[in-house]
Amino acid sequence: MPPHSPDPYTPDPYTQWVAEQERIRRRRRTRRAVAAGTAVVLVAAIAVGAVMYVSGGEGDDRTTATPPTSATTGSGTAVPSVDVSLPSDAPTALSSLLARPVIRPEQAFPQQNVRLQDGSRHHRVDLATTTDCARAMSPELAALLEQGEGCVRLTAALFTDTERRSQVTVSVLSFRRVEDASAVFTMATMDPVTYQVVALDPPPEAGLPTVPPGSAGVFRRLMTVRSVVFASGQWGDGAETGEAELTARTEGLLQHVNDTVAAYEQDQS
Repeated sequence: MPPHSPDPYTPDPYTQWVAEQERIRRRRRTRRAVAAGTAVVLVAAIAVGAVMYVSGGEGDDRTTATPPTSATTGSGTAVPSVDVSLPSDAPTALSSLLARPVIRPEQAFPQQNVRLQDGSRHHRVDLATTTDCARAMSPELAALLEQGEGCVRLTAALFTDTERRSQVTVSVLSFRRVEDASAVFTMATMDPVTYQVVALDPPPEAGLPTVPPGSAGVFRRLMTVRSVVFASGQWGDGAETGEAELTARTEGLLQHVNDTVAAYEQDQS
């Protein structure tokens, strides 16, 4: 990614990012942390239990989404057409919750220093936001967004631990419709590398190294009422060891941010 600027969501980094993801895809045997991601049970509560999306691994994605057809990106990559509908017993409170404004950056990431439940401490070194969500994600995910009513805002924050070894980007992708958020969550769960948002590179003032291209990483995601919260974690030096530790840090930050977003969207903040 080029030198940091006030708006890191510029076109060139995404072209570079897509190329890096292809390199990662070719090195699946070194991405054990990514593979482990599909083995973790992810539960996304829509509103107050309106819909439950559970992902327990390949072949075990139980949702109301079905991909009967496919679309293509500008590069010719096929993107499934995902049709998601809410159940008939969705709570009546859902419409009032969706009437609330989408969460703002300072609401999603109110603290620069975060202490997780396990006692670990993390420092936010960057914060970026955009309403042009497609500029901050892979072409496949952008094409998926075009099938619905699009996203309203994407906000991302980059965290590092007190030892300044890990780099974890947590991104909040907020939608107008629950159905669109569900479609994104479904596809990102089935293929977390293809359907992914851009990880932030550290700004120069942070004094952190840029993660080498093609490095192993951990990808996780959760869903709230109308947002999908993504997290991607890597070691700053591109190390492929310490998978359990990196996973714990990534999942801890994801859960922390997800709880904050969920409380706001459920009008409990």
